[in-house]
Amino acid sequence: MKMRYGLQARVFTAVLAALLITLTILGLVLKRQDEMREEMLDGARGAMNSLVHSRLQANVQASVDRLAGDLANPLYYFDLEAIGRIIASVQRQADIEYVVVYSATGEVVHDGSREIATFGQGVDEVLASGAIGAERGQEAAAESRGFQVSAPITIGEQRLGGVRVGYSLDSARQDTRQATGGLRAGLEEIASRHGFAIAALLSLLAVVAVVMVLLAQRTLVRPVRRLAEAAREIESGNFNASVPDSRRNDEVGELVRGFRRMSESIARHDRDIRRMAYTDALTGLHNRVAFREALDERLAANGESGSMALLFADIDNFKRVNDTLGHDAGDEVLVQFAERIREVVERYAASAVVARFGGDEFVVLQPIGADEDAREVAGRLAGILVEEVGRPLVAGGRPVFLGLSIGVTLFPDDAATAALLMKNGDIAMYQAKVAGKNCHRFYSRAMDQAVERRVRMEHDLRGAWERGELSVVYQPLFNMADNRLVGAEALLRWRHPTQGMVAPSVFIDVAEQSGLIENLGLAVLATACEEAVGWQERAGPEGMFVSVNVSPRQLRSGDLAQQVEDVLRQTSLPPGRLHLELTETAVLGDELRTDRPLARLREAGVRIWLDDFGTGFSGLSHLRRIPIDGVKIDRSFIADVLRDPDDLALTTAIIAMARSLGMTVVAEGVEREGQYNLLRERGCDLAQGYWLGHPVSAEELRLLI
Repeated sequence: MKMRYGLQARVFTAVLAALLITLTILGLVLKRQDEMREEMLDGARGAMNSLVHSRLQANVQASVDRLAGDLANPLYYFDLEAIGRIIASVQRQADIEYVVVYSATGEVVHDGSREIATFGQGVDEVLASGAIGAERGQEAAAESRGFQVSAPITIGEQRLGGVRVGYSLDSARQDTRQATGGLRAGLEEIASRHGFAIAALLSLLAVVAVVMVLLAQRTLVRPVRRLAEAAREIESGNFNASVPDSRRNDEVGELVRGFRRMSESIARHDRDIRRMAYTDALTGLHNRVAFREALDERLAANGESGSMALLFADIDNFKRVNDTLGHDAGDEVLVQFAERIREVVERYAASAVVARFGGDEFVVLQPIGADEDAREVAGRLAGILVEEVGRPLVAGGRPVFLGLSIGVTLFPDDAATAALLMKNGDIAMYQAKVAGKNCHRFYSRAMDQAVERRVRMEHDLRGAWERGELSVVYQPLFNMADNRLVGAEALLRWRHPTQGMVAPSVFIDVAEQSGLIENLGLAVLATACEEAVGWQERAGPEGMFVSVNVSPRQLRSGDLAQQVEDVLRQTSLPPGRLHLELTETAVLGDELRTDRPLARLREAGVRIWLDDFGTGFSGLSHLRRIPIDGVKIDRSFIADVLRDPDDLALTTAIIAMARSLGMTVVAEGVEREGQYNLLRERGCDLAQGYWLGHPVSAEELRLLI
């Protein structure tokens, strides 16, 4: 772990550095004080020596002058005994090393000894000559151990000789050393007393440093450290971390209060962000992210010991609300649906989680008790939801009737992971749509197989046209008045390389759902128009038309009118020879978007037929609003027209209604002669079916013409 050089360490280092600097300066001062003390002692020693020498020299010179006076008469009379006594008395004095009396010519007269061993010898020439020639009457010469003083001996103006006295400085030096030692002891005593004071000051300084460190720790480091700990808590996601409060009025107090306000603001914004991130803005329910987290948590908590049901719900025909009433009305419908779902769940499954999964999809996660039948409990809730949500509601000032398709999957029976549960719920919901909508279906393994077949079929369908597996056949259309062939409906067929012929009801739906129908539809349109051009020569002056089915996806793409015009221009087929067949539900469910392209096609001369008429939301008011030229009665009515009076009545009404509006009526699925005759009696214009002719290739149709 890497050591961190923190604020506390920095404060401690700063205080320690200041203390060390102070000690260093103090040490230098003390060292300088010792040097000054030695210099002062040396100066005092020199001053004392100089003073002692000067005073001693003055005293000695005075004594020598007296001695010279005392020796004048004995020397004059050359009384050696008297000279000896005088010298002996002088030599008994302290610090006198020798006394020599010499004549005027420099020879020793007496040296203070009994034998006068040096009698008649010469004296030091320098001192002797200096003494003899001294104008002051005496001369002193310093030596290393002492000094010498010489003085002339005279009577009147006559010089008789001189006396030389040697003095020792040992006593003076000893006195100086003693005095200096006393001075040194006094100075050391003073330094010792001051040393205690300095030590006391240093101790006080150390205490102050410790107090400063502790004060910095308490007033600065500790608050900053607590703020750092709170910041780490906030960084880890705990936005409710405890932040210390401070009543201090200094900068640290302002920092703590500012950090506390920042923490509260972050926590508040986090709550807002979480609400935005986990709540659907329109309905107030959980959104996809929140639901997925709740699902993962419950799966982890339940494990193998509990069971749950996932209800995947989708509003039936919701797009029609947006397209006809507008998106504001659609949002209003979603809010009302969400409220109904929430109320049902709160009433019958209070512990369940409800979420809007996106668009018009809702999901419910329902826990199942250990003593409950999961299928029964989930089925009951799904049935209630379908019933309650299916009640009419008002949006945009108009009543709206919508249903709810629900897919139900169970944990752990159907899947053990969140991804599989969501996938299974979506598959089951799709099966509810296929089953007729406004119902619920439970997931089964067979549904997976169906989905796999559908995915495989979609994969095989891609590129089938280019590989030549898809072909266009034509079912003849006859005029019922004279039984004349007047046209043909183009139909797409798929011969799979391994599965053989695939029913159009199977692969057309796959193409529609996958979006492949747009390219395939355009290819069928171009092929049918190109081959229809070759029919015109055989059809005579009246010619033949070709009808082509258009999927709702093609109609809503917005490019249909332009695509048709381009194909007609490229193939040179007269627009009047092309009929486009559109499903009733596609046109009536999206009138606002389909009216303009249909009107443009009609203006160009293309005829528009409404296919499978009678199975959707048919009505005279609808037929008056949409631009169409004819209707094709659905084969479900034609099949029982001979034995079911109701079907006969409805078929007759459709024919009468359409003819009253000037529309062509086409009957599809005519498989018996009786059906043909009955429809012709009722005034039906055109008919097609196996009794009249099976779908054939373009070449076979050309021969039939």
